[in-house]
Formats: sequence, C-alpha cells, structure tokens
Amino acid sequence: MSIEKLNVSKTNIPKLNVPMKSIAVVVALAIGSFSSVYTVNEGHIGIVKRFSEAKEQVNPGLHFKVPFIDSVEEIEVRTRKNEERMASSTSEQMPVTITVSVNWTVDKSAALELYRQYGGLLQFENRILGPRFRSATKDVIPHYNAERLIQDRAGAIQAIEANFIEEMKDFPVTVDNIQIENIKLPAKYLTSIETKQTEKNLADAEKHKLARQNLEAQRDVNTAKARADGIKLVAIAEAESIRIKGLAEAEAITAKAKALGNNPLIVKLTEAQNWDGKLPTTMLGSSNMPILDMRPVKN
Repeated sequence: MSIEKLNVSKTNIPKLNVPMKSIAVVVALAIGSFSSVYTVNEGHIGIVKRFSEAKEQVNPGLHFKVPFIDSVEEIEVRTRKNEERMASSTSEQMPVTITVSVNWTVDKSAALELYRQYGGLLQFENRILGPRFRSATKDVIPHYNAERLIQDRAGAIQAIEANFIEEMKDFPVTVDNIQIENIKLPAKYLTSIETKQTEKNLADAEKHKLARQNLEAQRDVNTAKARADGIKLVAIAEAESIRIKGLAEAEAITAKAKALGNNPLIVKLTEAQNWDGKLPTTMLGSSNMPILDMRPVKN
C-alpha cells in the first residue's frame, strides 16, 4: 500500500470533539450517585452526620444520603461484654484480685443521644461504664470475708448487680448477667483453707463413724429389747393360758361338785363305772380290828 493511500484513510476518520468539562460532570455524577447510597449492618444503628454534626439515626438496611456532605457511623446495639480485673480487699483486710464481667446493651432509641454525649461505645465504656462497674464491685467485696466470698459467690454477684444498676439508671443502657469470673487469694490463705478443709473432712469422718457405731449399738439394744419383749409376751401368754385353764378346771370342779350335791346317785354311778370287777383285798373295820389280808395264799 502506498503512502498516499494511508494518508487518505487517516483523513476519513471522524474526530470526536468531547469537552473535558462534560466528562468531568459525568464522572462527578457517577461518583455522587455511588456516594449517596449506603447500608447499615444488622445489629447496628447508623448515625448520620452532616459536617460532622450528628443529625439522625437510621435502622439497618439500605439508605440514601447527601454525597460529600453526609457521613455515617455505626453503633452496635447488640449485647456487649465488659470485663474488669481489679485489686481489692476482704473484710479481714486480706488482699484479693477479682475479675468480674458484665453484659450490657445500648437502648436502640437512645443511640443518637449516646453518640452526641460520648462520641461512641468505646468512649462510653472508658469514661462511664468501666469506672462505675469497678466502683460498684469495690463497694461490695470489703463486706465479705475470704471464705464467704468463695462460698457465697452468688450473693456477692447480686450485691454488685444491685449497686451497678443503681449507678447506671440514668444512662440509656440495659445491664444484665454480672459474673465473678475469678477470685485470686494469697497462696498462704489457700494453704490454710486446704488444711482446714482436710481437718474438717477428718472430723466429719469421725462423726460419721461415731454415728454409725451409735446406730449399731442402738440396733443391738433394739434387738435385745425386742427379744426380751417377745419372751415377756410369751410368758404372759403362757401365764394367761394357765390362768384360763385353771379357771376352767375350777369351774368344772365346782360344776361337778354342785351336780354331785344335787344328785348323790351320781357318786354310785361313778364308782360303778370305775370298778374293775374285783373285790377289795383289804378291809378296814369300824372298830379296833386288825387289817386282814384277804388275798389268796400262793403255794
């Protein structure tokens, strides 16, 4: 292809004369369109600021704002956990290091006011919630001795919770689920507690052994008493049987004597019934006669 043909083809290409100003406007509009759309994540409240001044709060979802003028900052309204580790002392002036935690939630309707006053959740925790939580805890711990603090942890938690709720009643937050995560006491005290517990366990074992011995002794006594009561009852029953038998015999004799008195022939009848058919071999006379042996003489 010749050079002349190339020149001709170049001259036939149309030139686009687009002003730079128009391009800048289009780009600005595109950027503005993207900048005017924003979203707020679930579990958060959006704080819309205009020239850095908090104007309104918006719920999670898609929203629109004025480009380059408005900005959005999110505040979490889900439950948050704050943990504090502090040094204190018990009622017997024993040093103790205690770790406590609290769950708290920002009231959704008051998120804008909280942001205006404190600038966000971290500032609120550092300036308000944390110091008051430590104060509420330190007011309670000195009322407990070390042993009670360990054994009655639930009571200490209730006292801390009551104090802290009273401290936070004027702030737009909800407080719940306070826990004592850890109690660190001096090593000497822990050793003494272990020794005391060991001695208590031994004493309880001795008490249990003594109680068992007493129970066995009481069981033997009860067994002996039951056996004696049984013998006594048997004797009483036998005596009663003899008494009743005697009464029956006496009544029979009385009845028999009465019958004999009323009918003398019964005596003769009884003698006849009891006679064996043999004549008497001896006879005792009415006068002073010797007893005669009337038995036949055997050769």
